[in-house]
Amino acid sequence: MRMHIKIFTAFVCLTALFSPALGLAEDEEMIKSIMDLRADVEALYTQIDENKEDYKAQMKSLSLQISDTEAQINRLETSIKLKEQDLQKIQGKIANKSTDNVELKPMLNDGFAMLEKSIREGLPFKVPERLAAVKKIKSDLKTETITDERALALLWSNYADNIRLTSEIGLFKQKINIDGENVLAQVAKVGTVMLFFSTPDNRVGYVTADGAGYTYKTVNSEKKREAIVALFDALNKQIRTGYFTIPNALVLTGGTR
Repeated sequence: MRMHIKIFTAFVCLTALFSPALGLAEDEEMIKSIMDLRADVEALYTQIDENKEDYKAQMKSLSLQISDTEAQINRLETSIKLKEQDLQKIQGKIANKSTDNVELKPMLNDGFAMLEKSIREGLPFKVPERLAAVKKIKSDLKTETITDERALALLWSNYADNIRLTSEIGLFKQKINIDGENVLAQVAKVGTVMLFFSTPDNRVGYVTADGAGYTYKTVNSEKKREAIVALFDALNKQIRTGYFTIPNALVLTGGTR
């Protein structure tokens, strides 16, 4: 293609030199136009060559990236297989060790039942979360993810948490059912004997025992409302000791309104 351009240029130049109909100025203008066109064509060819080289470099880089990614995937797949084999070995060891401690099973089952009963019948404080923790231990024990000894240790830890709740005073958030509506409320827990609540729409009250369950009662008395609000303010300020006047909200007696 470039050879054709050179021949065409030479031909035009010769034609211009020997044509009597064209003046000298016109000849020079035509030659200049031809030379400009030739320069443009050469520049385009140069750009095409550069683009080809860039494309080749990009393709080479992408090819290397694909190869590296495939190698990483293969390494990960191998690692996963090795981890699965290690897990199977550990589960086998746990299963073998657990068979040597069959006498722990009845004690664990009794412990689970007693703890779950205590959580369900006790103060309605984060009951779903606490039951879920016990369920997780039972599930891990059933699938042999943990040994009987580990399950016993976790069970004892949950019992210890239950005991700790009896002396703990603080503010928490949990869902409560008030007037037939589930609401995410702030609750003030006083050990395991009183539980006050404050809702986002400024309803305050406390929990009372109601037969086999519990009821969240809203306080209407202005004096009692102020007392409960003062308790929440004090706990928000990390004040856990001092003299407080609060409504009788003992769950053992059911409280008064």
